[in-house]
Amino acid sequence: MKSVEEQLALIKRGAEEVLVEAELIEKLKRGEPLRIKAGFDPTAPDLHLGHTVLINKLRQFQELGHQVIFLIGDFTGMIGDPSGKSATRPPLTREQVLENAETYKAQVFKILDPAKTEVAFNSTWINELTPADFIRLASQYTVARMLERDDFDKRYTGNQPIAIHEFLYPLVQGYDSVALRADVELGGTDQKFNLLMGRELQRAYGQSSQCVVTMPLLEGLDGVKKMSKSLGNYIGIQEAPGVMYNKLVSMPDALMWRYFELLSFRSMDEIEQFKKDVEAGANPRDIKIKLAEEIVARFHGEEAAATAHRSAGNRMKDGELPEDLPEVELAAGDDMPIAALLNKAGLVKNAAVARDLLGSGGVRVDGQVVDRSFVFKLGAAHVCQAGKKAFARVTLKTE
Repeated sequence: MKSVEEQLALIKRGAEEVLVEAELIEKLKRGEPLRIKAGFDPTAPDLHLGHTVLINKLRQFQELGHQVIFLIGDFTGMIGDPSGKSATRPPLTREQVLENAETYKAQVFKILDPAKTEVAFNSTWINELTPADFIRLASQYTVARMLERDDFDKRYTGNQPIAIHEFLYPLVQGYDSVALRADVELGGTDQKFNLLMGRELQRAYGQSSQCVVTMPLLEGLDGVKKMSKSLGNYIGIQEAPGVMYNKLVSMPDALMWRYFELLSFRSMDEIEQFKKDVEAGANPRDIKIKLAEEIVARFHGEEAAATAHRSAGNRMKDGELPEDLPEVELAAGDDMPIAALLNKAGLVKNAAVARDLLGSGGVRVDGQVVDRSFVFKLGAAHVCQAGKKAFARVTLKTE
């Protein structure tokens, strides 16, 4: 294993918090593999690059020689995680959860080494709990403490309903750490309450408390809101190589160092050299191409990465976006139909031309042909092409 200092530096790369760092150092000093847990509720069948921030950190722990546990919350997924939600989430069926779980495994093993990864399902131990066990679990925490949680507090003070089963979610997630005897748990910053619950429950059940590493929520391509499919600012890890490449190369320059830190497997020394190159006059687009090729290779292979610039779909005839790609910002009060957006962005002479192009397959958004049903989401940023020569990276902002 690497030294404690070297391990700590890699663990802290891109991390928001390490709680408690002194405890983690003591665990690392044992010189033994630690049990590293990260849980994922399979609430949707596909992942985007924002989801991979945690998985990348798991890979780093794996490379340091620790035991990684990829926990699929097939039980908690049926409860529905209330974190950050302003309303009760509808629970998924058992069939939906299991179907999504299989898809998750296929996707994450493009990052993790399957031979070194323990895959666990939390229904394995939660289904074994008796009603008496659940009562004991629920007795470990008070309603007052639950209401300290920000999203619960907002809903309570705003007279929004909170279902009793939602209080069970953090308790069950915390109990997962007890069942797995986790030394470290990873999670997004929005999961901090649940992660700390694991520490408390481990103490209550006579175990040493896990350390917690929180990771930031990756900003989407608009550079403002977190990456989300519903906001249209995402890069799906199953998207076509050309689409993935195009989105990464056309992202705002200000985002690329954040993406390098959280998504790239390059060393920070190499990334710092890239920064110096840009400061010395290198084209930022050339640096973004390096990241795009790395990410495409990870999910589609080296051959796809080598040809992604030609298959991006909305490229000029030589396979590249124009160097002077215009940046267009539009203000709106709501989502905007693509025909109206093309007109307002100046990519077509009028709405009639936009409709004609849409009908003939002459409009592309991030490399994919779209029709008149496409709606540009508020807060999203996409590279739009109308016809053969009209290009722009369009951002739709709130008025």
